[in-house]
Amino acid sequence: MKRILVPVDFSKEAESAARVAASIAKKTGSEIFLVHMLELPVTTIDPAEMNTMSSEPQIIYFMKLAHQKFEKFKKLPFFKGLTVVETIQFQHAFSGIINESEKNNIDLIVMGSQGASGLQEMFIGSNTEKVVRRSKVPVLVIKTSVKDFVVKDIIFASDFNNESKSTFHRVINFAELFDAKIHLLYINTIHNFNTTKNIEARIARFMDDFDFSNYTKNIYNDVSIEKGILSFARDIDADLIALNTHGRSGLSQLFNGSVGQELANHALRPVVTFKI
Repeated sequence: MKRILVPVDFSKEAESAARVAASIAKKTGSEIFLVHMLELPVTTIDPAEMNTMSSEPQIIYFMKLAHQKFEKFKKLPFFKGLTVVETIQFQHAFSGIINESEKNNIDLIVMGSQGASGLQEMFIGSNTEKVVRRSKVPVLVIKTSVKDFVVKDIIFASDFNNESKSTFHRVINFAELFDAKIHLLYINTIHNFNTTKNIEARIARFMDDFDFSNYTKNIYNDVSIEKGILSFARDIDADLIALNTHGRSGLSQLFNGSVGQELANHALRPVVTFKI
């Protein structure tokens, strides 16, 4: 992990994401790439006239304003000693973030998320959801202000099928970065019930392909996958929830077509996604 991208809109959420990115960068010696999507007022500038002389003064004004904000933002104390590169883009937020990620060979995207709710607002129907769905690299979403990004306990919630193996090595790499324990978690529900013996055998087969020992195996019974993940996270006071996603449908695929209200309202812990 050598290059970390942080989308910046100069909000407190973006600052929280940048603080976490800086913490990771200091562990890995990474560069930080800050990208701001400059949305010019449509009443002031017609995109069709972007290259004309009449629009040039307005573009320069908004560019200068963004650079001024960047100069202040880059002086935040947690950036001290790090290499920080700034970029301003005139694209839609999610497409600009993906383009910057691919152009700069980014290894991790760290994003802040607004609002008091959880995964529904964080991912579904939002720029963050679109980034998670399209990003080829892991996306770490920071929901609340994190003073010190200390990760000791990571939940990896999965059904432990063969498809999930394709990204698990990246989960291991993330855990080893922080010397963290991975808590493998299978949520057993009444609508998708499996026996303890079968689940334990499935998890054992899953782990046969990986040389990693710092983990626990957990089967948690609950009324829904969403509620089970949240309850288990509270029980062990997890620092991070790791999930696989499918590009075709984002998080919905993991949760059998929907993200439950319980998870949407309460998943305030950091979440990192790995695209299958």
